[in-house]
Amino acid sequence: MEDQSITPTTTLDSYRSAIRQKIVDSIARPMPVLTQRDVWLPEASQKAIAVIGMRRAGKTSLLWQIMAQQLAQGVPREALVYFSFEDERLAGMTALDLQGVVEEYYKLHPERRDSQKTIFFLDEIQLVPGWETFVRRILDTETIGIYLSGSSAKLLSREIATSMRGRALEAIVTPFSFREMLRHHGVLPTQPSRHWTKAQRSASHHQLVQYLAVGGFPEAQSLLAPQHTRQRLELLKTYVDVVLLRDVIERHNVTQPQVLRWLVQQLLGNAAGAFSVNRFFNDLKSRGIAVGKERLHEYLAHLEDTFLVTSIHIASESERRRQVNPRKSYPVDTGLSALFDPAGKPNTGHALETVVLHECLRRGAQLAYVRTTQGYEVDFLATRYDGQQTLIQVCADINNPDTFSRETRALQAAQLEHPTAQCLLITMEPPLREKLVDGVTIVLAMDWLLDSPS
Repeated sequence: MEDQSITPTTTLDSYRSAIRQKIVDSIARPMPVLTQRDVWLPEASQKAIAVIGMRRAGKTSLLWQIMAQQLAQGVPREALVYFSFEDERLAGMTALDLQGVVEEYYKLHPERRDSQKTIFFLDEIQLVPGWETFVRRILDTETIGIYLSGSSAKLLSREIATSMRGRALEAIVTPFSFREMLRHHGVLPTQPSRHWTKAQRSASHHQLVQYLAVGGFPEAQSLLAPQHTRQRLELLKTYVDVVLLRDVIERHNVTQPQVLRWLVQQLLGNAAGAFSVNRFFNDLKSRGIAVGKERLHEYLAHLEDTFLVTSIHIASESERRRQVNPRKSYPVDTGLSALFDPAGKPNTGHALETVVLHECLRRGAQLAYVRTTQGYEVDFLATRYDGQQTLIQVCADINNPDTFSRETRALQAAQLEHPTAQCLLITMEPPLREKLVDGVTIVLAMDWLLDSPS
């Protein structure tokens, strides 16, 4: 029997009503009250701003924060349009249909066309195939500024640079920094640390210890109490599972998902540790697991693209030396380490090093680790955008004389090879007695995280 079913052809007309209603609802919606984020936003005319980052880090919230800031600066509410494409009424839209968003907006506000700038905040836009051509054309032909965001499965920094052909700049959203976490809970100090009372210092130290264990994912902040530990870990586990399934396995047609999961377990369970693809390859080979080194390199690149992990190379002008030496890898958030840490309890030193790494990246530094010719290792060589360099050693407690000597000796040895760099030793615990080493600045982690400029 002949199939009598008919699949209707989707046209822009079928979307117009939903598009118009979404625009009206967006403009009528009051600005939500959200925790202020300290995300660096690039400024450039005729370019889109792509808000990217790991899932559940707060990208959509940042879009609303930017809207609120624009409103406070005098931009009319009707000129700020949030539009999410995660809507079943818009299923099947193509790049050609996206013009309907522009048309329906100007039908509602014709007075703004070509005379007053409007800003579109397009969320989950990757759900519409070919969206890049639409955005490039709008930037060229309309008086419209554009902010983009979406899941990290398809809206990645590497892809933005390629698909937008230089027409987009990135704003990277990470889980809460320590400063943002304190602000979220309403306990961010209003004065510099030198003015804190003893009680304030004790409170800040306790909050930092908690932050190192729990991390900064926004949804996890309501699950800080010990009785909520299991629920928090289950929540964070879903984050990792979704990243692996949707952003890596499905997206890149991964044929050895178990190998990928072992790789994640190695990276997240060994925060701030050295990682070598060759060593991991040999370990798998010794267990009778066949996988190519090139595939392992691809898996690692996919995990970095999703922002789940960050790795840094050894500091060297030699590309070969950078490639043959192990990387140091870090999770996007310290809260994830407990999911895979074989010790079953947080390693404060490794967690603190992870937090320092992400804070340096937020401040715009490029990072590498240092291994001197004498064999000493320094956690970070941070190079600012103006070329200024800082050698950073992170140690939870320097009160043990041998520990203190080891950490400062490594800094001094590294400075001989990087003579223009400043030396910084970041620690959790204040020294029992004043410790001075020529050329080395010692600072408490909570002071450095809260006092230093972002």
